[in-house]
Amino acid sequence: MPRLTATDRERIADLFDRHLELGVHHGAQLAVYADEECVLDLAGGVTGPDGETTTPETRHVLFSCTKPYAAVALHALVDEGDLAYDDRIVDHWPEFADSGTTKAEVTVRQVLSHTAGLPYGEINDRPEAWTDWETAVEHVEAMDLVFDPGERPAYHALTFGWLVGELVRRVSGSPIEEVAADRVFEPLGMTNTGIGLRADERDDVATLVGFETFDRCRDPGEGLGADHVELAALFNEEAYHRAVIPASSGIGTARDMARFYACLANDGEFEGTRVLSESIVDEATALEAATDADGTLSRPARFALGFWKGGTKADPYGSLSPPRVFGHAGLGSSVGWADPDDTVGFSYVTNGVRDGTYEHVVRSNALADAVRRAIR
Repeated sequence: MPRLTATDRERIADLFDRHLELGVHHGAQLAVYADEECVLDLAGGVTGPDGETTTPETRHVLFSCTKPYAAVALHALVDEGDLAYDDRIVDHWPEFADSGTTKAEVTVRQVLSHTAGLPYGEINDRPEAWTDWETAVEHVEAMDLVFDPGERPAYHALTFGWLVGELVRRVSGSPIEEVAADRVFEPLGMTNTGIGLRADERDDVATLVGFETFDRCRDPGEGLGADHVELAALFNEEAYHRAVIPASSGIGTARDMARFYACLANDGEFEGTRVLSESIVDEATALEAATDADGTLSRPARFALGFWKGGTKADPYGSLSPPRVFGHAGLGSSVGWADPDDTVGFSYVTNGVRDGTYEHVVRSNALADAVRRAIR
């Protein structure tokens, strides 16, 4: 019996199309896998204000939806026995902190669960440094703790990527983008996804549109203090498409992301290929830290190791998302999640950057609810 009927697909497609008709964004993709079967693969609109037709193969900037890709590259190294979650970062990256300091006590687990105490620093306000790996890493090495390690969950919006990425490089001897390709993207057939574009790839990424204040339903909150319009313009530049920023420069499609989450929903195996062991998937996706007021975003948060868990009023996995659901959203334009109870992988990707604390959650939840009601 199909997990989605023809009527279900039509109903979801109508809602997907309605968002485009209303001008919520110029182009979008929606993909859903259930029991390793692609049951929904929609694309519509255009790649930008004057762009071409959006197809399922159109690549988009994924912003923070990149973080789980980087995290799973690190989880694969844990799975292979190259490091452990409770290792200190300095055990693998000595320059990270001076011996005997509180910063030297930061662990791999704390980095992955956003409790490392390094949620922001000067590097957050230096976008010209984001495209230079060595410079970004030097900034992280020079950072002082904002909170003591393990003291407070605080979303590491940018620093997460360099912390995970440099740790992967130190442990494996290879750059994070190569490890992610070897351990995640290639095994899962995610042919249109990478952490940044490679030198031999054409820059055909969809154009981001940051909607101005008068286009929003309400004024944006403080959040990260970032201006969505400015960030959209920045990440439309080819230099940022090609940069390796493991927290935000993922380039990919909804279909690929849904495959990724379908694999994790199925205990780390997809179409006969095992990416992670079942025990590592269980540990990586278990609740690690929870708060009613995240130290960066001032909103409820439930963190696993590289993922946000469902079960709060602020997550974009459906208006009543089950607590076991896990995934990640990206700067008001994309979201992916896995529901292990129903073995479902979901991804919704657009090129319209809106306020992530309200409008993005509303539109994402509407589609998630429609899919969850229809899945049989």
